[in-house]
Amino acid sequence: MNLNTLQNFRHAIYDCFQRAADALFNTADALLTEPGAHSFPELSLSPCFERQWPSLYEAFEDGRIDQQALRQTFVRYMPLPAAGRRVWLGVDASSIPRPEADTSPDRSVVYVPNRAGSSRPISYGWQFSTVVLLPEQPSSWTYVLDQQRIASSQKSTQVAAEQLHQLVPLLNQQGIRPIITSDRWYGCAPFLEATADLQADKLLRVKCNRVFYRPAPPPTGKPGAPRKDGERFQCKDPATHGQPDEQWQGEDEQGRLVEVACWKGLHLRQARQIPLVVIRVIRYGASDRPRDPRESWFVWTGEDLLPLGEVPTGYKRRYSHEHGYRFEKQALLWSTPRLRTPEQFERWTAVVACVQNQLVLARPLGQALYRPWENRTNVVTPQQVRRTMPRIVAQLATPAKPPQPRGKALGRAKGAHIRPAPRYEVVRKSKKKPKQPPLSA
Repeated sequence: MNLNTLQNFRHAIYDCFQRAADALFNTADALLTEPGAHSFPELSLSPCFERQWPSLYEAFEDGRIDQQALRQTFVRYMPLPAAGRRVWLGVDASSIPRPEADTSPDRSVVYVPNRAGSSRPISYGWQFSTVVLLPEQPSSWTYVLDQQRIASSQKSTQVAAEQLHQLVPLLNQQGIRPIITSDRWYGCAPFLEATADLQADKLLRVKCNRVFYRPAPPPTGKPGAPRKDGERFQCKDPATHGQPDEQWQGEDEQGRLVEVACWKGLHLRQARQIPLVVIRVIRYGASDRPRDPRESWFVWTGEDLLPLGEVPTGYKRRYSHEHGYRFEKQALLWSTPRLRTPEQFERWTAVVACVQNQLVLARPLGQALYRPWENRTNVVTPQQVRRTMPRIVAQLATPAKPPQPRGKALGRAKGAHIRPAPRYEVVRKSKKKPKQPPLSA
């Protein structure tokens, strides 16, 4: 990769900004080149932000971004793995807490992990679904392909399926059949049914108490409907497993024993038409804690089954998704701005994705800036590459036009009465099914 590729990518994302393009692109460059900024207004102090600080907020109030064109740009410039290696996509959702933003609409109950001293790890805010290109080694080097907000009337699996229907055809046009991986919240029948027609393979983790079924036996000819499901296969009950169809035994990177077994031809009761391969991974070196289980369960659906020895290392890539979220929230200030409406925050999310992808594309340039206490033998981090971006951006210049000051505004009209902003209640999703109206006599 050379500077021309990064420059073309920058011009392509600038073309995706339909309104307030110059201010939005200045904000992206300020976020890209200011590692020392710890708050949203501080971005306006960057030399790359050529406008006054109020333009920082007005860019997201008045701006407009073509999400479809931006998605196509991300796919067109995505870094491909070496020849012979598969493309792995990670699907996950992350929360943006807004517990006290009463004037922000469409907030719902979101999950917030690691809340000390609280037995209820929840808050109120927005949730975003993200599809990323996973690196070969677990790290923060995730390349964002698409991000969409999960509305209060939607589920994360529903939004993720819509994103994949928009992304996978773009990859298929390039001759790529990706492998989609995710955590156990996506290993369910609704997600499998919604993505069954995609030209992609899926390796999804499932809960340890999940129940599968073998194919139904042939009809016996007795009165009544024939059986639709065969014998049960319960993950936590070894008596229902039977002999696995394939087995593999090896060692991980630390030389600890790993066993992988699979059972073919199973299905979920809610999605009988989708054949599944159930995979069990036992890591004898694990601590068997909630975050380091010794036994894990997965399902595979798609074409040829991935070699069993590659299942543990392949799913290990998914941890990069969490590392990428942490870098975006801590370093790129993704969850920091207090923007009022979800539409404004969606534009900010797109800007953060543009910055994250520019860092990934700039990594092959081999430039990084280390602190005196940082180890130079370790793998370079996105933050170390970000420190060198000011001089790289200075070589590339910016497609944004310079500002045109128009003087001071007249201000509010005399006697104008500004009403307080409306307040919105938190939308609570109910798991109860709506009551059916009574049948008429």
